[in-house]
Amino acid sequence: MSTSRTIICLLRNDLRLHDNELFHWAQRNAEYIVPLYCFDPRHYAGTYNYNLPKTGPFRLRFLLESIRDLRNTLLNKSSNLVVRRGKPEDVVAELIKQLGSVSTVAFHEEVTSEELNVEKKVKDVCAQMKVKVHTCWGSTLYHRDDLPFHHISRLPDVYTQFRKAVETQSMVRPAFPTLEQLKPLPSGLEEGAVPTAQELQQTEPLTDPRSAFPCSGGESQALARLKHYFWDTDAVATYKETRNGLIGVNYSTKFAPWLAMGCISPRYIYHQIKQYERERTANQSTYWVIFELLWRDYFKFVAVKYGNRLFQLKGLQDKSVPWKKDMKLFNAWKDGRTGVPFVDANMRELAMTGFMSNRGRQNVASFLTKDLGLDWRMGAELFEYLLIDHDVCSNYGNWLYSAGIGNDPRENRKFNMIKQGLDYDNNGDYVRQWVPELQGIRGADVHTPWTLSTAALSHAHVSLGETYPTPIVMAPEWNRHVNKKSVSVF
Repeated sequence: MSTSRTIICLLRNDLRLHDNELFHWAQRNAEYIVPLYCFDPRHYAGTYNYNLPKTGPFRLRFLLESIRDLRNTLLNKSSNLVVRRGKPEDVVAELIKQLGSVSTVAFHEEVTSEELNVEKKVKDVCAQMKVKVHTCWGSTLYHRDDLPFHHISRLPDVYTQFRKAVETQSMVRPAFPTLEQLKPLPSGLEEGAVPTAQELQQTEPLTDPRSAFPCSGGESQALARLKHYFWDTDAVATYKETRNGLIGVNYSTKFAPWLAMGCISPRYIYHQIKQYERERTANQSTYWVIFELLWRDYFKFVAVKYGNRLFQLKGLQDKSVPWKKDMKLFNAWKDGRTGVPFVDANMRELAMTGFMSNRGRQNVASFLTKDLGLDWRMGAELFEYLLIDHDVCSNYGNWLYSAGIGNDPRENRKFNMIKQGLDYDNNGDYVRQWVPELQGIRGADVHTPWTLSTAALSHAHVSLGETYPTPIVMAPEWNRHVNKKSVSVF
């Protein structure tokens, strides 16, 4: 192999060419660039507490699509994506030996313990083999070095304080332009096959026509989605009004899965919004997309501040709560068989598609932690397994928030499942879509089948406890929203 300078760009959650500092840095400093992705076997093991598979079928499919898409993009730039199965530290060591010309290994920094552990092992290998390491920060909207807090320990524990500080005192950096060409791979280096789901011990998921996220992985798909949502349909101009929707593709941006894998950069989204505001319209909706990107930033910086407390039972507040570990209740929640239609519809959508609306997530998390009193980590680990858009900081940050041991300044926030169902699915169409056994119940009554008369249930072909469960728990506050004309059947 050549004695020229070769740089390995180890890619993880940054599967894009646009706004990617690694490639710019390598392009300036290398004669040969090896873009590398490793299928790390640790990502396909069990979760920490409840041993659910870490990467479920929907996210794996999205990841494989993203890897193939990035390979195509790089092939068009005179490069390629080198794919290997194995722990990054082992693969990197092997490549350094094989190539004999590696001067530097470069990667984007992550913030949570498993990812940091990989970074440490890669650095150790490089130190032993006398190879330099170069790191970049590229996963957030605001660069870590530009935060208005002198040290991460000064990060506010309330989102609003964080948001106001960065909005008034920090700037979003410009995005790195997409390179026209990349330095080539060293000659003779095998590209490596992209594994199949089966090779990673996963099944290929079925595609559900009802999915609100029927999209594919990859940078080209992410950029096409942004173009569609902003420039082709102007859907972004009504985002604030529609973002609590439950049915269809366009009620929200749907950027989250691409953001989670780094197929699209938050800075790119931000600068496109700013351009949209200059050329079309600036309103609360366009701002609200930035507001949501800031939440994502916030949870990432919270993870930097608190480290592994993000994953601990007592959370960020070190608060003892008598959480239960009742598998019967957990399985009813997981399988969408709680007897509370709004919860069940959302959980079934997640199981069948790998996606759930923001509104749904808040409700099912509140139901698990506040109505059932179950260990919040059961929910967080199920989401880690099932969600296409699983992002470790946002997922665990949001679950801690829901459980009342995270960054929520309000004490004992609890969602009323019936009120939420009536507010956001007032005609019951969403419930009927995902809970077909209740299709015979018309209108909003579908949210409270247990309040209907025996005759009404019989007419709708519903038999509580047989065709659909009776509620596994009843909250007293639900009664305020139950149709007073209904005849109770307890």
